[in-house]
Amino acid sequence: MTNPVFSSRAAMMLAMLGMAVGTGNIWRFPRIAASNGGGSFLVAWVVFLLLWSVPLILTEFATGKAARSGPIGAFTKLAGKKYSWMGAWIAFVSTAIMFYYTVVMGWTLRYLFGAVTQTVPTAPCEAGAATCVGPQEYWDGFIGSGWPILTHALAIALAVMVVLRGVKGIERAARFLIPSLLLLVLALTIRAVTLPGASAGLAFLFTPDWAMLGNASIWLEALTQNAWDTGAGWGLITAYAIYMKKREDTTLNAFMLGFGNNSVSLLAGIMVLCTVFAILPNAADQIVGAGNEGLTFIWVPQLFGLMPGGSVFMVLFFLALVFAAWSSLIAMIEMASRVLTDAGIARKRAVLTIGGLGLVLGLPSAIWIEVFRNQDWVWGVGLMLSGLFFSVMVMRHGVDRFRRRLVNSEGSDLVVGRWWNVVIRLVAVQSVVIMVWWLWQAVDFNDLAGSFTLFSEFNAGTVLIQWAIAIAAFLGLNRWLAANAAGSAASAASGEEA
Repeated sequence: MTNPVFSSRAAMMLAMLGMAVGTGNIWRFPRIAASNGGGSFLVAWVVFLLLWSVPLILTEFATGKAARSGPIGAFTKLAGKKYSWMGAWIAFVSTAIMFYYTVVMGWTLRYLFGAVTQTVPTAPCEAGAATCVGPQEYWDGFIGSGWPILTHALAIALAVMVVLRGVKGIERAARFLIPSLLLLVLALTIRAVTLPGASAGLAFLFTPDWAMLGNASIWLEALTQNAWDTGAGWGLITAYAIYMKKREDTTLNAFMLGFGNNSVSLLAGIMVLCTVFAILPNAADQIVGAGNEGLTFIWVPQLFGLMPGGSVFMVLFFLALVFAAWSSLIAMIEMASRVLTDAGIARKRAVLTIGGLGLVLGLPSAIWIEVFRNQDWVWGVGLMLSGLFFSVMVMRHGVDRFRRRLVNSEGSDLVVGRWWNVVIRLVAVQSVVIMVWWLWQAVDFNDLAGSFTLFSEFNAGTVLIQWAIAIAAFLGLNRWLAANAAGSAASAASGEEA
């Protein structure tokens, strides 16, 4: 079987950037940066771009290009048959995220429609106003209605429609979505920095308080943000790298992807924080502390409501969110579908199967916001374990051997030195530290029993129990996973294109 390939380097990089740039760049980065000292956070964030994101992106580019299969087949081929279950974990975590990420895209679709029709309220209700519908009431009414189910289904349909068309469909979508997204973010950023008082936002974001870098939580938040918004360690880059040409570059592309993704995050930070400091500076702490949903769907309408021409810019903002969510969702469905095609299922059937599973298994998150938050917490932290497993795969293969043969492969524009041997091992240490930190925060030592329940928006037990169930299942299926992966790897090797 012959693997299709991206038609050009530009097309591949647009697809990769579409995979990496998602709602986390636009709604999470500004909030986390603002909550952790602005300029101080940026310093730590850039450090972990180089210590976490770039090493893992290099690993995934090399893995997909060499193995020509999804995460399960790649781990079987490069780490050994005993480690197929780790590839299954990586594929499962990203797929589990896809199940509720469709809900997020659905929210953005609904708010885009509301912004276009000017039905999203922009003024908060006064205290005691019984019949008023402000941004908070509009959001509460929306998530408590049937709308999220319909928009979730629409999001699944839009992504499946693209993935069904294969690499050419992904390319065409990326050629439209990513340049459009970048133009929208740039337009919104320019508007934000030209608002009176926006300089305060710029000063906050780009003036580090060096003393704050002694606070460990800033470094841990910076590491988490890199893990959540670059796509490194998700297995998505591995899936797209399957379609690289044999002599395609890996090293320069990996650096371009990491820095390109984080540049979009930085623009989003400028856009949001300049707007906040220019329009509602006294409420800045309240706005950035409102969470991803609160910032985006409750405060953003209020900010645009107070801005000259704000109705137009609110349309552009939610359109940018739709494009960011759509391009990332396409990659998630492609990766999950690739796992099924590696197992011998016809591509069309695989894509429709993943779409159907996404529709059904995403319903609880669409119906109950508590389920959404639980799944976001459990599998978001699960990405840290995915990063650990990629590091383990490289060490099992042989770190220096992996670098010389796969990272510095034929066609690479840059040669990666021995520094990578150190940082890819360091990824394993970072993974363990960040997992322990997050789980430690989720333990209430005054209520230990309550910290170890199965379903909760934020506790340690729900993470450990759901992880244990998934890992036990994959370990039990490891022999079967390895057998299926071995067949797909042989087929991929025979069909590899120049």
